[in-house]
Amino acid sequence: MQLRGSITALATPFAADGQLDLGALARLIDRQIAAGTAALVIAGSTGEAAMLEDEEFECLLRAAVKQTAGRIPLLAGCGLSGTARTVAQVRRAKACGIDIALVVTPPYVRPTQAGLIAHFSSVAEQGGLPVVLYNVPSRAAGDLLPATVQTLAALPTIIGIKEALPDADRMRELLVLRRPGFAVLSGDDPTALRAMLDGADGVISVASNVVPATFARLCELAKSGQASAAADLDRKLQPLYTSLAVAPNPIPLKAILAQLSLCADVVRLPLLPLPPELRDGLSEMTAAVSALEDGRLA
Repeated sequence: MQLRGSITALATPFAADGQLDLGALARLIDRQIAAGTAALVIAGSTGEAAMLEDEEFECLLRAAVKQTAGRIPLLAGCGLSGTARTVAQVRRAKACGIDIALVVTPPYVRPTQAGLIAHFSSVAEQGGLPVVLYNVPSRAAGDLLPATVQTLAALPTIIGIKEALPDADRMRELLVLRRPGFAVLSGDDPTALRAMLDGADGVISVASNVVPATFARLCELAKSGQASAAADLDRKLQPLYTSLAVAPNPIPLKAILAQLSLCADVVRLPLLPLPPELRDGLSEMTAAVSALEDGRLA
């Protein structure tokens, strides 16, 4: 399985009472697929996985599998701090019908590079699903180095990496590892175009929650070498990138999705909704990117 194109790290919709909103989930999934999204990540960090109970995790995954009905691949966020618990989470995702495990570097515990090799090798060998590595040093307090990725990429069940470090040199180091069966994906919306023009297979995106058709088009333009047209489209998305960065993800995303009537503006503690002082200009930005999205769908 070769992942490519626009892959959305889907927000988890909650109802006003804080419970899972599976009706909104179904609508979000159908909207993504209709817009040309290539795959979805369920219960990733954007999906507030850390705030889901085990039963909710399984309920969310099963609902996503049912709604998607095999139309596109589904990844599930399965990375936990301990190796045994991560293996168990991957097995749980497999039992729910998920296609691929997205596994972040173990948060908080800060393993060595040798420890990361042992961790990911165990998950890949024992979990029962293909694995996409996920490196996000700003959140996990650890860095999966390219030499370590090279070792792990030799394992047949490790099929790619989501690299969220917004560094051009790091991305270029990883791109030499690309091959059939091992994808290199950007995990940073503002630098995703640069990464794709350099050869990355695609992006696992937060912004594509808001503008899935526009992001699918951005990926198409980049991968077909239409750099000028892609850059023009990317410039129009800059206000969205800025808005999504005014508070920790997915706080601003939920506010924007609520303005689009796609889900309630509800996040779970310890996250809080976007405060009023950070909402200046949000309606105007949302209207502008909605018009851009509507033009892509026309």
